[in-house]
Amino acid sequence: MAYPDDYPPIAEHGLIGDLQTAALVTTDGTVDWFCCPRFDSPSVFGALLDRRRGGYFRIAPDTTAQVTRTQWYFHDTAVLMTRFMTADGVASLYDFMPVRDGAATDRHEIVRVLRVVRGTMRFGIECRPRFDYGRAEHTTEVTADGAVFRSNASHGAFDLALHTVGEARDWERDGPDARTTVTLDAGQAVGVVLESGTGLRPRRIALGAADERFDETVGFWRRWLERSTYVGRWRETVHRSAMSLKLMTYAPTGALVAAPTAGLPEQVGGERNWDYRYTWIRDASFSVHALLSLGYTEEAAAFGSWLSDRVGEHEGRPLKIMYRVDGGADLTEESLDHLEGYRGSRPVRIGNGAADQLQLDIVGEALDSLYLADRHAVRLDHRGWQAVRDMVGWLGANWDRTDEGVWETRGGRRDFVYGRLMSWVAFDRAIRMARDRARPADVPGWTVQRDAIYEQVIEKGWDADRRAFVQSYGDAVLDASVLMMPRAGFVVPSDPMWQSTLRAIDRDLVSDGLVFRYDPAASPDGLTGTEGTFSLCSFWYVDALARSGRLGDARTAFEKMLTYANHLGLYSEEIGATGEQLGNFPQAFSHLAMISAAVDLDHQLDHGAARVPHPHVLD
Repeated sequence: MAYPDDYPPIAEHGLIGDLQTAALVTTDGTVDWFCCPRFDSPSVFGALLDRRRGGYFRIAPDTTAQVTRTQWYFHDTAVLMTRFMTADGVASLYDFMPVRDGAATDRHEIVRVLRVVRGTMRFGIECRPRFDYGRAEHTTEVTADGAVFRSNASHGAFDLALHTVGEARDWERDGPDARTTVTLDAGQAVGVVLESGTGLRPRRIALGAADERFDETVGFWRRWLERSTYVGRWRETVHRSAMSLKLMTYAPTGALVAAPTAGLPEQVGGERNWDYRYTWIRDASFSVHALLSLGYTEEAAAFGSWLSDRVGEHEGRPLKIMYRVDGGADLTEESLDHLEGYRGSRPVRIGNGAADQLQLDIVGEALDSLYLADRHAVRLDHRGWQAVRDMVGWLGANWDRTDEGVWETRGGRRDFVYGRLMSWVAFDRAIRMARDRARPADVPGWTVQRDAIYEQVIEKGWDADRRAFVQSYGDAVLDASVLMMPRAGFVVPSDPMWQSTLRAIDRDLVSDGLVFRYDPAASPDGLTGTEGTFSLCSFWYVDALARSGRLGDARTAFEKMLTYANHLGLYSEEIGATGEQLGNFPQAFSHLAMISAAVDLDHQLDHGAARVPHPHVLD
């Protein structure tokens, strides 16, 4: 690989996918992350988390000369293009996955086509799979048409077949791996298709057949993008984020994963490394807002149906904060101690122990998205409404409990303000759904509960010395989650208490427009180390500024955030001190928040926000 210490920066990746799983491709032509057959399946290529044991699939110039690389998406698609430029020639590598927009399947393809457009270039092709996170052995068979790798995993075993595209070439076994070299002149093209499944054999695929797959994939993405209703100022950026969210959606169920990766660190060398290949109720609920704002009612409806099923399973129990894409709740956390982690960031965790945490806010986020879907995309039937009533009944008996909070801290339960805020939202949206559709409900009782939460937050969530709403009752720590207060409708943006809170966040949590979630030193969260600014919160900050009448500040903060995206317009979870991407990548939360911020900021700029002065009444 072509990077210092063989680990590319997190930002040096593009995402391809087929709506059931996804792969990351570096700017040097290496697939270093791919899980199969689903997002949450074990990795086949995992060099991103261990350069020696993880496995990879690389196509790159075979030369000691200097190589200049660029990478971009084929216009309005999820087809990734990487260009290699040397003194001897120029070539383009096309990487994509034909879409599997239907029933769940173990058949997936990564198509890689290489075309030389100038001069003559020699390339090396290496396929080095490592099944089950590098824990399972495999056998390898090489033929004139490619290779097949057969996993010996104790569960979920399958094959990977490497098919030759175009002219025949000599494949060599390299231990358990396969490799070849190819020399191309201007105008020539070759490729490979990596296919998963069972009982596979290598075969020759005509270049024309690979081109047909390319055309079909391009057509799918362009037809999908044509459905967008967004016509605002940041069209290209918003559409790239929309396609990124679509790439992170599991088509068979409509569930959205938080990210397609696991184990990428919030601090390089630290322990804040989590598995994000699951569906968080919170993240996916926010996606309903983002998708509906762009006109994607089908996607919002699909997730609404998935969420309704999870709510229907509630039956007097707390709603889980996350699930597998098929709705399963087995997310037992374990450490892969045989992997060194990205640049030594250990432990590498799979599964997620936070799945069993009590996080009261998810009830509010779930009901807020169901309320929105009920108005636009998916009307709740009788069974769905019964489930909502049961969940609100559970919340009525539990909203005043301590919990682990929105950031899934591992430092013990507290009375988090955000949990109370979203509990207020839960009752408020349930009341609206009952009244709007004349549904049977204890609206008077729900109203009493909603108002009690409001009074409690005003009394206990406000710190008179800080002149701000704080992270939890009885402390003075600021938390960026309260930026959701005006968006949720809990406070009006012109309220002096809110204006003072926003100024406090300006001072303590904002660094040149980028926003920290909270200060771990002031609010211990049970983990060592620090973290970067949180991109979701930075976009929430934009929205809060705009709603508060600070349109100039909002636009400046938003456009600064755009400069922190990678070369393809993708965001991870966090941004480090020197502008590097940190955490799992790309992050759905970051992209859906970017879409919402862009749509809302467009609206405010076009129609004018209330010009709120900045009185220092509470200072």
